[in-house]
Amino acid sequence: MCRFLAYRGDPIFLSDLVCAPRHSLVHQSLHAEQAKTGTNGDGFGIGWYGERSEPGIYREVRPAWSDENLRSLCAQVRSRLFFAHVRASTGTSTTRANCHPFTDGRHLFMHNGQIGGYGRIKRRIEGLIPDELYEMRLGTTDSEAIFLAALALGLPDDPVKAMARVLRQTRSLMSDAGIDEPLRFTAAVTDGESLWAFRWACDGSPPTLYFCEAEGSLVVVSEPIDDRAAGWREVPKGCTLVARSGQAARVECLNEAMARLAA
Repeated sequence: MCRFLAYRGDPIFLSDLVCAPRHSLVHQSLHAEQAKTGTNGDGFGIGWYGERSEPGIYREVRPAWSDENLRSLCAQVRSRLFFAHVRASTGTSTTRANCHPFTDGRHLFMHNGQIGGYGRIKRRIEGLIPDELYEMRLGTTDSEAIFLAALALGLPDDPVKAMARVLRQTRSLMSDAGIDEPLRFTAAVTDGESLWAFRWACDGSPPTLYFCEAEGSLVVVSEPIDDRAAGWREVPKGCTLVARSGQAARVECLNEAMARLAA
């Protein structure tokens, strides 16, 4: 499973969170503690917002721990909102196009988890993506497919409802194909102002997700990056962390949103 980090607040250097902490994301790329595998060496990526409405992106197939360009870039770039992700492939190739975060216009998306039996239903999942968005599909991952499908289902207007829809539809396709493997979805999306983070799995065992708010800043992580254990709060299973522009983060029930779609 992958590891990721999201930040929103006053501008800081990316290195303050991505590289510097004792258990930073770069450290987690080789020594993750709360994942199935301790090594996340199948590429990495960062996306950040600066003076323009659309984010900058840097993605690379080398492991994060061995890329000197990543450390140099993070030491120079300041941002009020950024994503960072280290990848552990669940079966697709290690290419730049398969590295997170994925982007469309002002939106960034990154994912930790997998669609069980993805190879058996890949074409059906891609069928959820309309032609005008499918031309943006550059890679082969289930994560990118979910993102593009969610865009088609209304992500720019209501990310929680769009993700609930795509998860329900994906789960239905898995059921129709007789797939018993789980769908696990821990993810984050932003439009450059607000931020949403999701933690859900059909088997009740989603990848870990934590957040910490302090002095107007919000940090969302797969696992805590330092020893401030008291400051980190776990996002409950089946829930979404919603941090709208200018507001404190709150937790909403994603399971309830999915249930409303079934009503």
